[in-house]
Amino acid sequence: MRLNKHISDSGHCSRREADRLVAEGRVTVNGQRARVGAEVGEGDEVRIDGQALRPRSAAKGQRRHVYIALNKPVGITCTTEAAVRGNIVDLVGHEQRIFPIGRLDKESEGLILLTSNGDIVNEILRAENKLEKEYLVAINHPVDEPFLRAMARGGIPVHEKATLPCKTGKLGPYGFRIVLVQGLNRQIRLMAAHFGHRVKQLVRVRIGNVRLGHLKPGRWRNLTDAELHGLLPQRSDW
Repeated sequence: MRLNKHISDSGHCSRREADRLVAEGRVTVNGQRARVGAEVGEGDEVRIDGQALRPRSAAKGQRRHVYIALNKPVGITCTTEAAVRGNIVDLVGHEQRIFPIGRLDKESEGLILLTSNGDIVNEILRAENKLEKEYLVAINHPVDEPFLRAMARGGIPVHEKATLPCKTGKLGPYGFRIVLVQGLNRQIRLMAAHFGHRVKQLVRVRIGNVRLGHLKPGRWRNLTDAELHGLLPQRSDW
């Protein structure tokens, strides 16, 4: 089994995060520093930061993994690093080891999904899935139609990539709605900055078929079966 999958199956973190830990030299296998892409077998001892990796035990008769919708407040960091004050894992305080699917930057708020199932994180985030993410945004200058058309048209340089076409709509003098299928870091803030605007508030209200609804900041709920199958309908091993 690939080392990153072995780590994610334990519930410690996602495969992507596991690869990062390995690259940073924080993972050992049988006392030797691991390398990205390594494989492990039954009986191999894996340690992270010197602590032995413990396998997850699934409760009989219960769903094996947890899937959570959280309303992330401003100021919370989307990391599993316990040393980071205000990390998202401590905010939720779940009995299982969980990690976020994607991220919202510290200054943003709203809907984010968390899970104990590392196998599905990359599947949900994969660009070809074109999973819609909807945001409500307030900026420091009046919103006009040319700005909304330019945002929706795409082709804006963000981290040396061009944004894809998206959907936009005016909400008020300084507010607009935007629906993306990309997940570039700080994408909306950088798109707005390209036109000389500064984002004052950014709230994510939908991911695919999962809506924020009336969930209060800092509160979370379990996803329904319908929401799970809406995110990845081809999977049956939830």
